[in-house]
Amino acid sequence: MVNRIISWLKSRAGPKNWWSGVANFFFGSTPSGKVVNERTAMQTTAVYACVRILAETIASLPLHTYRYELGYYELVK
Repeated sequence: MVNRIISWLKSRAGPKNWWSGVANFFFGSTPSGKVVNERTAMQTTAVYACVRILAETIASLPLHTYRYELGYYELVK
């Protein structure tokens, strides 16, 4: 009985590949087992469209440039 408990704890001590365990924790794994990364996600039209909308929205925001002079920031015109 004790050996069975120890074997259960040993198998859960840590993943075989440390980085894949971290990636699965933060990003999850896919049920199909397919690898999903930036390149493969961008091949999906829905992901591409969402990224395009976000990028265009951010690109349309105003960009203010400041210059630091004499201890304070001044807006550059």
